[in-house]
Amino acid sequence: MIALTDKPIDLAELLAQVDDHGSGGVVVFLGRVRDHSRGQQVTGLEYEAYDSMALRQMQKIAEEARRRWPVRKLAIAHRLGRLALGEVSVAIAVACTHRADAFAACRFVIDTIKHAVPIWKKEFRPDGSYWVEGCQAHSVPQAARDSQTQREDTVT
Repeated sequence: MIALTDKPIDLAELLAQVDDHGSGGVVVFLGRVRDHSRGQQVTGLEYEAYDSMALRQMQKIAEEARRRWPVRKLAIAHRLGRLALGEVSVAIAVACTHRADAFAACRFVIDTIKHAVPIWKKEFRPDGSYWVEGCQAHSVPQAARDSQTQREDTVT
């Protein structure tokens, strides 16, 4: 399952997509709307996407994760539209035989989504609304190299 949706993400459905008796490790990442960003109060978020390109990029990221780790099942869902504080904006579930691979693959997927998928975020604050300049969009392989570098940096 790789999806963009304007409805709340169904976590039971996400988990059902990665159900697999051969997987000993299932890692779930939930990105939620928080009440602050860079020292400013946030009251909500809005996401917009170039849908067809975003879905293609998310598919490429899933394929790259499967190429790098022994991923048995993987599901990604990202919200679009206006979200309130606490709502889940992105959900990723990765199932692997072992937990270490599931953690690594899930980390790669969320890090690469932030860099390579054309989804834009607007923050709503008490003093107005602002589009947030995020990561520079670039190809999945570049994001993968960056993610690998970050992992290596954190290990040493």
